[in-house]
Amino acid sequence: MREIVFDTETTGLDPQSGDRMVEIGCIEMVNRVATGRTFHAYFNPERDMPAAAEAVHGLSITFLSDKPKFGERAAEFLEFIGDSPLVAHNAGFDFGFVNAELAMIGREPISKDRMIDTVALARVRHPGAKLSLDALCTRYGIDRSHRTKHGALLDSELLAQVYVELTGGRQIGLELAADAQQSLVSTITLVTRERVYRSPRPHVASEEELAAHSAFVDSINLPVWRV
Repeated sequence: MREIVFDTETTGLDPQSGDRMVEIGCIEMVNRVATGRTFHAYFNPERDMPAAAEAVHGLSITFLSDKPKFGERAAEFLEFIGDSPLVAHNAGFDFGFVNAELAMIGREPISKDRMIDTVALARVRHPGAKLSLDALCTRYGIDRSHRTKHGALLDSELLAQVYVELTGGRQIGLELAADAQQSLVSTITLVTRERVYRSPRPHVASEEELAAHSAFVDSINLPVWRV
């Protein structure tokens, strides 16, 4: 089974208010083993870089100014991910930015049915525990000493290791582990899938039903409420 673990870095928290994606890193996994194939790119956001965002990932507008725009590498990115499931930490955030960038260049959004959120997986596996990537690396003994700042490709590499642990650990050759992984991922997919709104059904009795009920009550011989 082919899956893509990915992460993004951005200028802020909300693409609807003008924030842009400035980096994306993708790791290809087959049967939960990294194949060595990756996709990594920096993008010119065509806007300023807030100091708070730069403090997180270290990407200045000076560094990004000569990088391609997202649209220039979008086809390459879409070809790399294909139709594989996409794994991300707090995946709704990353999907929001990727789909906002795709919308700007007239491309179709990526369906959230493909989304696997490792935060949701961790919440099921470790209820009440800290769910940050750093916390999960610590829990599973994954070395993150080289992570001085956030970076899309580096964080994807760490997340790929966390994802393996969240979905059965290193027992990837055992059918039991594979079944457990599929069951857990299927559960989270149902949780994170967009809900379809349905209008509430009417629950008020009709005139005919009220009349039938009244006739039934009147037919009862010596009811206790009349004693």
